[in-house]
Amino acid sequence: MANYHYDEAGNMAAYFLISILAIVLVPLTLSSVVRISTSKCLYLATCLGRADHDVVQNAAKQATRAASVLNPKFTTRTVMLLVGWLVVALLVYRARTTETDSKLYDPYEILGISTGVTEKEIKSLFKKLAKIYHPDKVKATVNETVDQIANRFVDITKAYKALTDETIRRNYETYGHPDGRQEVSMGIALPSWIIEGKNNIWVLGFYAVVFGGLLPGMVGRWWFGSKGKTKDGIEAETAEGFWKGVEEASGISDVVKVFGGAFKYETQTKKAGDLCKMEEEIAKRAGDAWKEMTKAVGSDEKAQRASALLYAHFLRLELGSKALEREQTSLLLQTPMLLNAFLNVASARSWLAPTLGIMRLHAYIVQALVPGKVNSLQAQLPGFDGTSSNSGKQDLATFVRDLGESGDDRAVEASKALENLGTLEVVDLGFKVIGERVVTPSSIVYLLVKLRVKTPGTSSTPSPVQDAKSVKRNDEIDEKFLNTRGDAEALEENDTGYAHAPYWPGLRKPGWWLVLADDKSNRIVVPPLKIHDVPRSDPSKARNYRRYKLQFQAPPNVGLFTWKVYFVSDTVVGEETCRPISLKIDDVSTLAAEEQTPEDEISDPEEDSLAGQMAAMRGGQVKKTAAVEESDDDDDDESSTDDDADGGADSSDSD
Repeated sequence: MANYHYDEAGNMAAYFLISILAIVLVPLTLSSVVRISTSKCLYLATCLGRADHDVVQNAAKQATRAASVLNPKFTTRTVMLLVGWLVVALLVYRARTTETDSKLYDPYEILGISTGVTEKEIKSLFKKLAKIYHPDKVKATVNETVDQIANRFVDITKAYKALTDETIRRNYETYGHPDGRQEVSMGIALPSWIIEGKNNIWVLGFYAVVFGGLLPGMVGRWWFGSKGKTKDGIEAETAEGFWKGVEEASGISDVVKVFGGAFKYETQTKKAGDLCKMEEEIAKRAGDAWKEMTKAVGSDEKAQRASALLYAHFLRLELGSKALEREQTSLLLQTPMLLNAFLNVASARSWLAPTLGIMRLHAYIVQALVPGKVNSLQAQLPGFDGTSSNSGKQDLATFVRDLGESGDDRAVEASKALENLGTLEVVDLGFKVIGERVVTPSSIVYLLVKLRVKTPGTSSTPSPVQDAKSVKRNDEIDEKFLNTRGDAEALEENDTGYAHAPYWPGLRKPGWWLVLADDKSNRIVVPPLKIHDVPRSDPSKARNYRRYKLQFQAPPNVGLFTWKVYFVSDTVVGEETCRPISLKIDDVSTLAAEEQTPEDEISDPEEDSLAGQMAAMRGGQVKKTAAVEESDDDDDDESSTDDDADGGADSSDSD
């Protein structure tokens, strides 16, 4: 029979509460520590020379705003973490200092003897212990009470009887206790006052609030909140606006107008101040572009405010308020998710023009340049703004070189920034089919590209001349990569560094989109592929590039398809590469003819055979060589027969 008892001392309840609090506090603490460490590491990496002065200033601002261990930022989350860990420490201290009576009964240990002693020795030892520990022989002291003295002698007596009495010994050997079978004790990690009758109303009320109100409310909030969102994490109304707003011929200016209305349904931070003066400044600088923007956004207050903060970022205007800066930062950090969802809508309709426009808008937001306007490329360099004039014919590398030759003080900082504005270099690209030499209709095709990043203005690293063995080895590596799951080749180490983006809230690693498209019909062949972590060019390495693959199904018809491959940067304006490429689709018979060997060839049937006669009736080809040889043999036989006949006649005449 089991005996249930509640945890009056609160020992088991302490362990239960420690487990629950640890499950909640450990992930929250780790996320807070990682966030602080990330901001500090980015700041240190920036100061070590991997970015220029503007990026250092930007990273310093971010690190100053971030909390640190020595200079904590006491937010609500920090206070809750501190209180939670303080409660855990108190519970651990209580559980550690509370004494528990869970020791197993061992008569040998009580008497202080080993298991091999005889009964005679046990009796002798008991007599000695009785003289020492009998309650009449021991006087109570300050540290020991009369009850403790009596209990100790009772334990010694029980241990003696357990080892000398036949019945008690049997009970100990069978049940592990000298008194025989004991009740099973079940502990419940709750104090008894919880189930007392006078507290029933409070306990039931607590259960009703938690399980009848709080838990269903949390589940309902999650359900109805996620039900209205798409798989990209945006509101369904926002996705609908993207779908209806974009058109087949939409360029980047049209994309910006549609994108401005996306904030109508998206969650934003609280208003931080009035934007009337800033809107007047935007209208003065942006002109017709801002008028068209406000017209496209409409009268919605949230969309108007978001568009104003976005254009203030494009024009690099000073907001004059920390609260407005935080609101603008929150808005900017929300743009990548919205643009990715917008890109999925455009690519789902296979439209090339809006797809490229959305991709390019990423770089305009990162570099704080007005999209759709003729911007000078050097506005992305430190010391230059969007009003800098440039003919547009010079690239950044040429501009920085001319700047240094002219003795301009800004040349040093511009050179450092140029190193972080890497240029994507296409080492090789082509179509591959696993295990085949030709591409057949509806086969699975891979666009295999080999990429690396170089500093603008530097010459391309020449590829080493490869012999037949090296070519075969590279083909084997390509084949092995095509059979892997990932879109990018695995690298042991890859430090791509950070791009020069002083107006983006935080440091940013560069990335590119790969788009396979038919520009003649304004269609994309396959949804775009996002490329990350492209390695820097290093001639000292044996493999000075990284492989990427894009999988798609070949067209069902035979022919030659001339397409283009676009590589569009998400960080640097104007960093875009376009390469023409052709895909030849051959008939299946071509593949069968290439795979056919001389042993597999079937000769034509002979003319006098049954198969030959049937082939001749169908108008097919038959082999006549055997027939000709047979006729020649018949002529030889006939001539030999005639000769024999002539010889016989001559012999008869002579006779």
